[in-house]
Order: sequence, then structure tokens, then C-alpha cells
Amino acid sequence: MEAWDQEYVNMEAPGHFTFKKDGTGRFQFGLVQGEMGCRMESVNGQIRLSFSWEGQDELDPTSGWGWAVIEKDELRGRIFFHQGDESAFRALKGIHP
Repeated sequence: MEAWDQEYVNMEAPGHFTFKKDGTGRFQFGLVQGEMGCRMESVNGQIRLSFSWEGQDELDPTSGWGWAVIEKDELRGRIFFHQGDESAFRALKGIHP
């Protein structure tokens, strides 16, 4: 992630984004975790996944939005906290429990 180092990203559990076929998902990095509502959209001719999310940051309620695209077998995107931080992220495809 652009704003946080890998040690923070994996602090509590391996950092991850999980997207489901039903248009929902979840993520966790550092002490932040959230549940997402997702949809596909076309932006400048490129298909991307947009999402809104609600969750917690160090047990405090928080929310935001973000987007992601697949580029060269990597998921690249940006996550935004409502009226707060934002960060680019990169994720590799993997299988998590």
C-alpha cells in the first residue's frame, strides 16, 4: 500500500481484499477491516470494480469507497476513507480461508 508499510498491512492478519460473485466483499489491512458493496463499471473504456465500504479502524466505525482494475495479473486500485486517508494498493491473486 502507498500510505502504510507492509509490516502495518499484515499487523493483525495478512492484508487482503476478497470479492464475491454476488457483488459483496471484505478486506483487512492493519487494524482496518470492512465489508464492501461492489459493482463493475466502464471508465474511459476500461472496466473497473468500484466499491463502497463500511467497517472499523481500531474498533472505531468508519466508511469509504474505492476502485480497482486488473493489470498484468495484479489487482491495482485506491481506497478512500470518508473525509480522511486514502491509499493506492496492489494485490496478488491468492486463496485465503
